[in-house]
Amino acid sequence: MAPSGSGSIKRSCQRVLYWIPVLFITIIVAWSYYAYVVQLCIESVENIGEKIVCLLAYHIFFFMFAWAYWQTIFTKAMNPLKEFHLSYVDKEGLEREDRGESQQEILKRIAKDLPIYTRTMSGAIRFCDRCQLVKPDRCHHCSVCDKCILKMDHHCPWVNNCVGFSNYKFFMLFLLYSLLYCLFIAATDLQYFIKFWTNGLPDTQAKFHIMFLFFAASMFSVSLSSLFGYHCWLVSKNRSTLEAFRAPAFRHGADKNGFSLGFNKNFRQVFGDEKKYWPLPIFSSQGDGCSFPTCLVNQDPEQPPTPVGFNPPNKPAGETTAFPAKPLRESQSRLLNSGQSWTESEGGEGEDKDTQGTSNPAMTIENET
Repeated sequence: MAPSGSGSIKRSCQRVLYWIPVLFITIIVAWSYYAYVVQLCIESVENIGEKIVCLLAYHIFFFMFAWAYWQTIFTKAMNPLKEFHLSYVDKEGLEREDRGESQQEILKRIAKDLPIYTRTMSGAIRFCDRCQLVKPDRCHHCSVCDKCILKMDHHCPWVNNCVGFSNYKFFMLFLLYSLLYCLFIAATDLQYFIKFWTNGLPDTQAKFHIMFLFFAASMFSVSLSSLFGYHCWLVSKNRSTLEAFRAPAFRHGADKNGFSLGFNKNFRQVFGDEKKYWPLPIFSSQGDGCSFPTCLVNQDPEQPPTPVGFNPPNKPAGETTAFPAKPLRESQSRLLNSGQSWTESEGGEGEDKDTQGTSNPAMTIENET
C-alpha cells in the first residue's frame, strides 16, 4: 500500500504545481487591472471624456479576454468515442498474439468500419497502448493528461489544459483578445509613460505603476503577436502544432496538406459557419472531432464509400457537442457540401480523371455522372 500512497501524494503535488502558470497569469492580469483602472485612469487621467472612453474600452477588452481564457482553461478536452475503444475480446486477442503482424491484422479488422485514414510512419494502424483504443485521425496521447485527445494541438501549461478539438477556437480567441488587451494598454499608456521620463507626472506611486504597466504590456504584445500569427497560419493550413512538426501519414505516405480544404473551409472548420459566433468564446466548430475530410485524391480501398448527399442539421452554437453514433463518417459531409462540389475539374479534357478535384478517401468521385 505504501507505493500507491506515495504515488497518490506525488500526483496531487503535480496537479497543484500545474496550476502555478495559471496563477501567475491571474496575478499579472489582476495587477494590470489595478494599475490601469485605479492608478492610470482614476488617479492620473484628468480629462473626464478620455477617462470614460478608456475605462469603457478597457473593460470590453478585459471581459472578452477573461471569458476566452476561462473557456480555454475549463473546457474539458474531448476523448475518442467508445467505438474506438477495444472490446474485452479484442484486448484478449491482442494480448495472446506475440507477433506484430498478427496484432496489426486484429487492429485492421477493428479499424475497418471506422473513419480512419491516417497511419503510423511505417503504415501501421495508430493504436494507443495506454488507452487501449484505435486512435482517430489527428488524435494523440497527451503524456501530461495521460489520455488521448481529439485533434490535439498541444498541452499548454499557461491554461493547464490540452488544446484540442473542443477548445481550439477558445484558445485562438484567448490569444487574440490578450493581444488586443496588451496593445490597448500600451497605446493608451504611452503618453503617460513619456511624461514619466520628462518629469511630467506628479511624484506619486502611480508613476511607477504606469512605467511597469507599459513595459509589461509591450513585452507581452511582442510574444503574443508572434504566437497568434503562428496559429493563424496553422488555421489557414488546417494543421495542428503537432502536424506542423510531423506531417500526418496516410496510406500513400506523409502529406502535410492532407487535411487542408482551402482557406475558407479551413477557417470554418475551427470557427463554424455562423459569423455572429466567430468573435465569441462559444463552441461553434464543425464536425465531431473523430473524423475529418481530406483533400486526398487517392481513395483508400479499405474504407467503404460514404454518401455525399448527407448533410447533418446545424447545431446551435454554445450547445454541448453530441457526438453521433455510427456511422461516424457522416460528420465529414457537412464540410464537403457547401455550395460546390469538391470534384470540379481544374484542368483540361486531357487530364487524368483520377486527379480531378479533391475529395475524401472515403468519398465516391462523381465527375463521371
